[in-house]
Amino acid sequence: MSIFSRIKDAIFGHKSATPPPATTQTTTAEGNVGGAGSAPTTALEEPRTVDVGEVLANIAAAKGNPDLNYQSSIVDLLKLLDIDSSLENREELATELGYTGPKDGSAEMNIWLHKAVMRELAANGGQVPASMLD
Repeated sequence: MSIFSRIKDAIFGHKSATPPPATTQTTTAEGNVGGAGSAPTTALEEPRTVDVGEVLANIAAAKGNPDLNYQSSIVDLLKLLDIDSSLENREELATELGYTGPKDGSAEMNIWLHKAVMRELAANGGQVPASMLD
């Protein structure tokens, strides 16, 4: 599994990001709601938007608000999500997301990575705060 997929799954799959499925009742030919042999069915849902900022804040709160700057630091974001934040993992993420600069763990690379992750989350249905996209 790719590093970005692990990040996305940790955020989009978090319990605070998953609304309960919508249900509808079926109507029989006689106009009765429910009826013999009918059961609630899951409605087709619009693609859902996950509030990335809220989910991350909820994860931080659940962990006792650790002193992590996940809003702008890729290392702290990975730590918050319990994903290995080593240089090797960040190099792999940089390759995966198309970073073309030196993969040396520099501030430039790490800032680029955080912004690229947030852009990818937004492109995949995440509602990312503007402060994390800048």
